[in-house]
Amino acid sequence: MLPPHHFPPLLLSSLLLLSVPALLLLFPEFIPQSLPLKNSRQHGVNDLNLLRRAVLSPPSTSSFRQPRQPKIAFLFLTNTDLYFTPLWERFFQNNTNLFSIYIHLDPSAQLEKPLTGLFANRFVPAKPTQRASPSLIAATKRLLAAALIDDAANEYFALVSQSCIPIHSFEFVYRSVVSDQRKRSFIEILTGEPQLWDRYIARGEDVMLPEVSFEQFRIGSQFFVLSRRHAHLVIRERRLWRKFRKPCLPTMLDCCYPEEHYFPTLLSMKDPEGCSGYTLTRVNWTDTSDGHPHLYMPPEITPQLIQELRQTNDSSYSYLFARKFSRECLEPLMAIADDVIFHDQ
Repeated sequence: MLPPHHFPPLLLSSLLLLSVPALLLLFPEFIPQSLPLKNSRQHGVNDLNLLRRAVLSPPSTSSFRQPRQPKIAFLFLTNTDLYFTPLWERFFQNNTNLFSIYIHLDPSAQLEKPLTGLFANRFVPAKPTQRASPSLIAATKRLLAAALIDDAANEYFALVSQSCIPIHSFEFVYRSVVSDQRKRSFIEILTGEPQLWDRYIARGEDVMLPEVSFEQFRIGSQFFVLSRRHAHLVIRERRLWRKFRKPCLPTMLDCCYPEEHYFPTLLSMKDPEGCSGYTLTRVNWTDTSDGHPHLYMPPEITPQLIQELRQTNDSSYSYLFARKFSRECLEPLMAIADDVIFHDQ
């Protein structure tokens, strides 16, 4: 065997690079439990560096020799104020060690007042977002990467928006997600939808080939709860992302919703058995407008509405979150928070 000084420099460098991920997999406890975020509204972040850092995070809390209490990371994707922070803070109350909060705020957004309490200093590096573009996928990837880096105990990742609200207590939500025997991701994966072909060819008829055939293309809700292993899969993935980041044709913008396609298509192709196939976020599509779902207004906020929003077609699970609520709904929602929303009987 050659002495160390006789090894070619390139070979030594390659061995060192390969040894780092191997050590992290064998001894994940050497990674700090919390890698601090820069708690300010940063712009111009290098996405590739952020994703590379996240790839080195532990793939699962079960990989630690000393088991840690799993957390749910709540990922707020917004381009406005977070209207319902008082309701969410009531939701999180007394459960400090079981959740984390991360906020991707569009750089163009102007907050009316600083976020305080649990939401203070929870911004992740952000870039502009826009409908009918892959920017919402990129923003979600940033949120996932930041949450993976920040806390190794984050085991599930719930994507929500500024118009989303919880419709159960935290205890109910935590139990429903974390105690799932199969450790699945809760993401909607649909095929056979009426507009599926138009959405598939939104960038051009053959653009998605050969990586994604029409038979593999899926549709689903933008909002989901991913397991940590699937969050790792998303931030590592490059092949499909190169296709979905291509711009849609100007004539197909009404079919261009890449954030509703990339995640369900990727997980359907890579691990369909590890996914529930349904979302935990209730949306009312009975009266859509310009691609937006029904917007609930204050007169509609009643105990009966909350009960209806929880109901699914499958008695084995309940919706945990709902959207889309106008900012004026905060007061009537707070009025029924303790007795209805966070009362699970």
